[in-house]
Amino acid sequence: MKRITAFTYGIICYVIFFGTFLYTIGFVGNLFVPKSIDSTPGGPLGQALMINALLLGIFAIQHSVMARQGFKRWWTRFVPQPVERSTYVLFSSLALIVLFVYWQPIGGVIWHVQDPVGQAFLYGLCIFGWGLVLVATFLINHFDLFGLRQVWLYLRGKQDYVPAFVTPGLYRFVRHPIYVGFIFAIWATPTMTAAHLFFALLTTAYILIGIRLEERDLVAFYGARYSQYQKQVPMLVPRLGARPTGADA
Repeated sequence: MKRITAFTYGIICYVIFFGTFLYTIGFVGNLFVPKSIDSTPGGPLGQALMINALLLGIFAIQHSVMARQGFKRWWTRFVPQPVERSTYVLFSSLALIVLFVYWQPIGGVIWHVQDPVGQAFLYGLCIFGWGLVLVATFLINHFDLFGLRQVWLYLRGKQDYVPAFVTPGLYRFVRHPIYVGFIFAIWATPTMTAAHLFFALLTTAYILIGIRLEERDLVAFYGARYSQYQKQVPMLVPRLGARPTGADA
């Protein structure tokens, strides 16, 4: 029953995540959701900025702190190891849901592209970004990233293991294609409002800080192998001819 419960919990956490991911696309793109990044403003500008910064800060702190190895070692004294990743995914989803509920639209247009070709191009880049995020997760092991592999192994009574360091596909040309996808997704819009710009700036700043923290952990975990990868492959902007050696495809 413990294994079945853990597996069911992992499935529920994944479903919540995937629903949240889909809502994020609608939230940022102002599509098919009851409240989006550019819904009707309802409060003073200063108050809106403070609330939005707090909401983004809550997500950033949760997302970064719970991902650190030191926190995981402490956290797994209370949360069983097989569901640790699923719990992290659940908390990240809940932080985003809180952001969606309490987000304060601001109004005001920074730029608006009226040309249909330009609009189609920017929408295309946005769709490309979200697609890149999803594809990049599957390249490295989507189900491990979101906790399903761990609960599946536990259900079957098999020992969990640490996935090998690999650089498949896009990871041979850029170290963080998932973050590249997010940057395309949040910046490529034909209508950039003040609220969207605020969201994009703070999210990009968090991505750059988060990469540093993540890579520090990766160097500590994989040692010289990841350090070599850092030297050979760019962080976010692909470089012609960049190709890692010494890492499995």
